[in-house]
Amino acid sequence: MSVVRNSWRAAGLVAAGGILAFAGAAQAQGRPVAIIGATVFDATGAAPHLANVVIRDGRIAEVGPGVKAPRGAAVIDAKGKALLPGFFDVHTHWTPAGDPRISPQIANAYIAAGVTTVNDFHQQPESFEPRRRWIASMASPHVNFVARMSTPGGHGADWADRATTKWVNSPQGARMEVKALVPYKPDFIKAFADGWRYGASADNTSMDEGTLSALVDEAHRNNLKVLTHTVTVDRGAIAGRAKVDVIAHSLQDREVDQATIDAIKAGGTAYAPTLAVYDPGKTGPAQSEEARRRSEQKFGYALHNVKALHDAGVTIALGTDAGMTGTPHGTSTLKELELLVRAGLTPSQALIAGTANSAKVLGELDDRGTIEKGKRADIVLISGQPWSNIADVYKTDRVFVDGVQVHGPGTKLPAANSQKSMPVIKAKGPVIDDFESARSNYDTLRMDDMDGGIDRTVQVAQVINRTAADHALSIAARMSAKDDANAGVIIPLSRGSVEPVDVRAYKGVRFELRGDGKAYDLGVNTQNGRWIAEVASATEWTTVEVPFSALKRTSGRGAGTGPWTGDDVLEITVDGGRPAGEKMWLEIDNVSFY
Repeated sequence: MSVVRNSWRAAGLVAAGGILAFAGAAQAQGRPVAIIGATVFDATGAAPHLANVVIRDGRIAEVGPGVKAPRGAAVIDAKGKALLPGFFDVHTHWTPAGDPRISPQIANAYIAAGVTTVNDFHQQPESFEPRRRWIASMASPHVNFVARMSTPGGHGADWADRATTKWVNSPQGARMEVKALVPYKPDFIKAFADGWRYGASADNTSMDEGTLSALVDEAHRNNLKVLTHTVTVDRGAIAGRAKVDVIAHSLQDREVDQATIDAIKAGGTAYAPTLAVYDPGKTGPAQSEEARRRSEQKFGYALHNVKALHDAGVTIALGTDAGMTGTPHGTSTLKELELLVRAGLTPSQALIAGTANSAKVLGELDDRGTIEKGKRADIVLISGQPWSNIADVYKTDRVFVDGVQVHGPGTKLPAANSQKSMPVIKAKGPVIDDFESARSNYDTLRMDDMDGGIDRTVQVAQVINRTAADHALSIAARMSAKDDANAGVIIPLSRGSVEPVDVRAYKGVRFELRGDGKAYDLGVNTQNGRWIAEVASATEWTTVEVPFSALKRTSGRGAGTGPWTGDDVLEITVDGGRPAGEKMWLEIDNVSFY
């Protein structure tokens, strides 16, 4: 399994511009750290006990009541405090629509809450490599990147293209797409297997048992564990029979029955109920009385089913779906611990769910998740006794990741933790895409750009022969039944659209176009919103030039503010909208800056 290794930790140093003070500085100087007099909850099942812990080279070197601080160690007086393994969150989305919304702020929120390992379910595989580099520059929890698979018309495919979420609806297709993901080195795979929309809207499509079973089998052949979006009891049984590793949501359409419990147990499937995202008491959009009643009923089923599965011997892990509405990063993980107790687990059982159990179901227990000699020193010091009062988990005092203090008195984080993005890179050259290869001239993967929803515009984009020696991109589409139907192409300027690109050396965008005679839009997506200019088309090839000065900022969600700068560009797009049910076509070639 690929595990993120932050380079400043692995080297015992810090990123440029920042120093982790106190224990972190001691580690940077090669000094051990001694935590003295803590009450240790080690998550092995042992009762909390007084012990001293020595950290050396990012690992727990010694633990026990008689352990002495080594000569020259940085000593932390932990009398009256609790020492626990760092918490896990196996279900998060690092999305720009979340709270907080950008990666450094999200990382800060997690380490402040004592969360030291998370799974991110949100990113396209193309973004894994640059995002790993970005996270390596900051103090952060360990982040496992999870590749996404769904069905055509399924949840998770209703807003994403096939480069972001693989669409499969047959065993053969599932095996093929798992193999296509392997080169990106995902840490896990998430299958959006259940299309039930909680009785609140029309259902998405669901993944049949044969396809899910093949997906899991092929993933396991490639040493990848599978987590599923599964929210109904019947689908829970299918997940068990398919040998899914973790059901990463609550079964909440009814109380779980014995046959489903037996199937989940027989499949060795764990359960991470993400109660925090379903909590009717959280902040969110206003609901009608009837909608609130239904929400509370489903949440009652969710609480009941956690306890029923736990009592039956199913391993309970901790996930939240943080990044979704009303489910902020960091604090939601702690809220989930409280909700597990509300469901009927003891505080100790909830703490083990959020540490050792989560490490176990991810295959990481040999490395972390308990406080034992040789384990990674991902630990949290708390001013309280959360095994007696679970609400004490909010009383975070210090947090260590890889033995480096990342939160607490005296900590100074690397400069990257306060930045809004990765460092800006210069544009690689004038030619963005001449469509002479499978990837753009910026070495990025083109993406389809259709409207979202269950009923989506059907689009076919392919490179075609323009002449015997030249190629162009052809897009043909049939518009969906909605007012804002559109189709087009996105050309990222950096892999996964993660690193912003400086295009100030150029005046605008030039490309060759022919189409159905109606208008299209040239778009430029930036970190500060989307900018567009309408362009005309003809059935014969014409050259279109759009100066940056002609671009107009779009309105609506995520529109951004301020003037055009040109130093934060992420993507170039060409697309068009047509009335519902109509067809659209266009061909483009030689997209470049001028």
